[in-house]
Amino acid sequence: MAHLPDPRKQRAAVVYNPLKVDLKKLKKSVATAEGAAGWGSTIWFPTTQEDAGQGVTASALRRGADVVIAAGGDGTVRAVAEALRDGGVPLAVLPSGTGNLLARNLDLPLTNLDANVETAFSGAQRTLDLGVVEITRANGDTEEHAFLVMAGLGLDAKMIKNTNSRLKKAVGWLAYIDGITRSLPELKPVRLSYRLNNGPEKSMSVHTIIVGNCGMLPGGLLLMPDAKPDDGILDIAALRPRGPFGWAKVWRKVAWENGVLRKSALGRRIIDLSADVKDVTYLTGTSLRMTVETPQEFQLDGDEFGEAKTVRTWVDAASLTVMVPARVDAENYAPSTSPLSQSRALTNASLS
Repeated sequence: MAHLPDPRKQRAAVVYNPLKVDLKKLKKSVATAEGAAGWGSTIWFPTTQEDAGQGVTASALRRGADVVIAAGGDGTVRAVAEALRDGGVPLAVLPSGTGNLLARNLDLPLTNLDANVETAFSGAQRTLDLGVVEITRANGDTEEHAFLVMAGLGLDAKMIKNTNSRLKKAVGWLAYIDGITRSLPELKPVRLSYRLNNGPEKSMSVHTIIVGNCGMLPGGLLLMPDAKPDDGILDIAALRPRGPFGWAKVWRKVAWENGVLRKSALGRRIIDLSADVKDVTYLTGTSLRMTVETPQEFQLDGDEFGEAKTVRTWVDAASLTVMVPARVDAENYAPSTSPLSQSRALTNASLS
């Protein structure tokens, strides 16, 4: 007689990209962790070209999964999170891709499979925000998607589109440098109109505009130093290099000021005394609507999403639960409620 699963035991589901994971090794690690935690047998769902993860995650939820483990690249993690939005079932991340953007921003181990699997079964829960976008195409069609880390319009989306997939597999995130080089011939400012929160309609020219729920890029580049994934706010960075040294100023801001000086009290004082870099402009808000004169490349969490004419994005606060290592002090994951954090939500600077 076949043994039926014990309905009293918790069960995990694994949504995995078969092109990104060593399935035999992964199943062995999951079996060890589920046994140690006293959970029932894990259920497995491969992604496909037609289903990046949303559909199979919905199937996992219908079968009663108590946690959904996303094993793959940023696209797999984003798709699973989109399906888990506002549902209460936690997401566990097994980074297996090139960028591993969410894992980097949550300071999860990037190469320790067993540690991440253990976190899925016996870690702590952290509540995060999700960014949501409504994309309008040139023909008027609309799509709604969620993102965990960043959405970008302009040069960064062109870079992702132009990055060689074989090179990504060979050298990882460094392949994006090749994508930047390929994008240089298309390097032109984008003219757009925008509306932040419920403010007035304004216009600006940018080479790229990035809306972030988190702030860190591959390579340790801190694009948005004040971004927190649980503060109920979206951080926005507009890169607008001006003159022959514009890109050098952008690089100095992102790599030197954000990545080096902000790590020490002395460095932060130097930033306070230095001249503001007009080539990088920061905003914060809970919603942003932008329309371009001509459709532009758009990306979500490092995946290209075609050309967009209008993008409306907003924050869905505290809409996703993520598993994190239990050993981490819970204070590190507390949402910021300081006066500074609260004032950032009201910022409405001009980019004109």
